[in-house]
Amino acid sequence: MKVINDLYDYENFKIVQDTELFKFSLDSILLAEFVDNVDNSDLLLDFCAGNGAVSLILSYYYKNKIMAFEIQKDIYQLAYESVYLNQKEKQITIVNDDVKNIKKYFPGNNIDVIIANPPYFKYHEKSFLNKNEKKSIARHEIYLNLEELFKCVSFALKERGCFYLVHLPERLEEILDLCEKYKLRAKKIQFIYTKSDKKAKMVLLKCIKGAKNALMVMQPIFIEDYKSYKNIFRKN
Repeated sequence: MKVINDLYDYENFKIVQDTELFKFSLDSILLAEFVDNVDNSDLLLDFCAGNGAVSLILSYYYKNKIMAFEIQKDIYQLAYESVYLNQKEKQITIVNDDVKNIKKYFPGNNIDVIIANPPYFKYHEKSFLNKNEKKSIARHEIYLNLEELFKCVSFALKERGCFYLVHLPERLEEILDLCEKYKLRAKKIQFIYTKSDKKAKMVLLKCIKGAKNALMVMQPIFIEDYKSYKNIFRKN
C-alpha cells in the first residue's frame, strides 16, 4: 500500500513509500548528509537510488542537477512520484535503468560527483533471501555487486571527481582494495555507531579519482547522541 510520509525532519519535504517495499532508512539520510563537495558540479549521479530519499535530501541543500538511477520499476515509480510531489522535477531526473548501462548516458570521465547506497550483502546460491523479491534485490548483490559498482563509478567520474559511498564496515577491506584497483583514493572515512558500546553499524567513504594518499579517519558518530541528523557532520 502506498503512503506519503514526512521526509524525516526536512521541512515541507514528503516521500512516497510502499509498505510492501523497501523503505528508506538511516543510511540514506547519513549518506546524503555526508556529501560535502558539490559547489562546482553541474550534475550529481545517485546510483541505487531506491525511492529517491538521497536525491531529495541533496536537493534540500543544493541546487545542482541530479540524475538518479533505480533498476526496480516499482521503486523507481515511488521516486518519480516523490520528485513531482516535492516539485523537484526540474532539478531531479529519475532513470529506471541498471547503473551498469551508464555508458548509454555518458561518454565517461565527465561526472564530478557520484553517490551510492548499493545492496550490502553478497549473493550466492545459499544466501538467505527475503521472500519479497524486491526487498531481496535491494539488499543483496543480485543485479549489481561491489566491483561492478566501482567499475561504473570509475568509468563515469572525471579526474578529481568525488565518490560518496555508504556500506557495511565488515566489507571495508574489500572496498579499499577496489578503490586501489579502480584508482579511487579513499580520502575520508566515517564510522557510524548506534551506541558507544556497540560495534560500528555502517561506514561512509569519500573517494577521489586519481588523488594522492591523504586519508582522514573522522571522529566516530554515535547515533544515540543525536535527536536530529540534519547537518550531523557539520556539527563535528
